[in-house]
Amino acid sequence: MNDDINVLALVKGKERYIFLFDDSQQAEALRMLGRHAANPELSFSWYDAAVLGKKIRNEATSRDRARFTIPQSSDIDE
Repeated sequence: MNDDINVLALVKGKERYIFLFDDSQQAEALRMLGRHAANPELSFSWYDAAVLGKKIRNEATSRDRARFTIPQSSDIDE
């Protein structure tokens, strides 16, 4: 099991939005971005949610690719 915590932060003027989640909570993190964007009391916009959501999805894709990459013979120490 991976114990890494993902940190996603956005600074908007004096406001700070910091999201902490592990890999198993990616879907919940994406939903949280939407809930923040839908809250009219926050300056967090749908654009902010889209940009941060893309970062979450891209990072997950990068991790998946790295996990399934087959080492090349030049990468293996003899």
